[in-house]
Amino acid sequence: MSSSGTGSGTVNGGISFWYADDGLPVPREPLPGDATADVVIVGGGYTGLWTAYYLKKAAPSLRVTVLEQRFCGYGASGRNGGWLYNGVAGRDRYARLHGHEAAVRLQRAMNETVDEVVRVAAREGIDADVHQGGVLEVAYTPAQLARLKAFHEHELSYGERDRELYGARETAERVRVADAVGSAWTPHGARLHPVKLVKGLAAAAEALGVTIHERTPVTEIRPGHAVTPHGTVRAPYVLRCTEGFTASLKGQRRTWLPMNSSMIATQRLTPEQWARIGWEGRETLGDMAHAYMYAQRTADDRIALGGRGVPYRFGSRTDHDGGTQQATVDALYGILVRFFPFLAGVRVEHAWSGVLGVPRDWCATVTLDRATGLGWAGGYVGSGVATTNLAARTLRDLVRLDSGQAGPTELTGLPWVGHKVRKWEPEPFRWIGVQGMYATYRAADRRELTTHSAESSRLARLADRVAGRH
Repeated sequence: MSSSGTGSGTVNGGISFWYADDGLPVPREPLPGDATADVVIVGGGYTGLWTAYYLKKAAPSLRVTVLEQRFCGYGASGRNGGWLYNGVAGRDRYARLHGHEAAVRLQRAMNETVDEVVRVAAREGIDADVHQGGVLEVAYTPAQLARLKAFHEHELSYGERDRELYGARETAERVRVADAVGSAWTPHGARLHPVKLVKGLAAAAEALGVTIHERTPVTEIRPGHAVTPHGTVRAPYVLRCTEGFTASLKGQRRTWLPMNSSMIATQRLTPEQWARIGWEGRETLGDMAHAYMYAQRTADDRIALGGRGVPYRFGSRTDHDGGTQQATVDALYGILVRFFPFLAGVRVEHAWSGVLGVPRDWCATVTLDRATGLGWAGGYVGSGVATTNLAARTLRDLVRLDSGQAGPTELTGLPWVGHKVRKWEPEPFRWIGVQGMYATYRAADRRELTTHSAESSRLARLADRVAGRH
């Protein structure tokens, strides 16, 4: 073992720690040839599976087929940090475009979505190690504390009245992060095991009569058709639920950028180590850094922690089965020890990476084109564990509305429905922009650590403008 805890004993890749923990699935049969359906869903992650599940619950007679290139949960759904929380990408922009009250409705729907996922998992007998401890976001520099307080007030303005703001002492009573000067907590969050959820969801969808074909890559989507090497599935509705893998589809290279996120999982910590850390509430844990981190205390008492490593691969390429650069593993280990210095030397047992979908304006969207029957949902920018559920229920309602099975609903009127955004720049400008953006965010974090100023670094504001986040 190296002094950093990330030596030869660390499993690198292999999809994710979650699969190492729960086992890889036995792949389902590929598409046997040309077929027909009422709805064909491209992508067997959370978005696609939730959409299939809710469509069949609402209309059992619908013929729903899911096509997945590897196996259900191969992408972000099986590699994420297990944060089921109420964040939604693009809310502030939707407030500017559609009015504050429309964005409040979107936020309220997201708050309720956390409970919906927990409720459905319990109803379907899916034991996904769910623990509703809320979300705790900490600050450990004066600039982070200023952003934390502003963030807290901003969330209150969207109607979240049950969140709490803590000082250093109250933060330490929840989790003892080194040098933490404050934190904010919301009850609208839970920790879960991503793979146990995605496996259970796939089984629940199949039990309702959904057809799932794995090892079936879709190469092209066009009205009424999902084209694969094994045959074409024809359906009035074709729903694209491919998130970070969207760029691999014909004509979609610049639609959503596949942003890379990486994680590590430690060895099991001892009761004595946990006594020093606290974290008895098992909140999901984040910070207010510009290049932020996210972590959870797993059901078997490890720390699983993630953040940005190599943020983007040239040409919108994706990783190979979660393989992660050593520099990224070491950087994440550095964050772990920054938070809990006495854990220096603790072994990292697994490191992995995955991609998430980022639209050019950083806004999650749900759309059904009534002229073509083509629909899509995604662009969750890292908040997809919960957002996929709301997106799926919205796609369900849009399909039922378009087919005359039901009328408009509260979900079909949310401001993210039908949102359009321009494509990302061509290469090499896309690569240069994203690499420069995250280098600038990291530089801003380093500057704030050394200057101890309460003012956020101007570098971060520059990066925000380049990113198109504001």
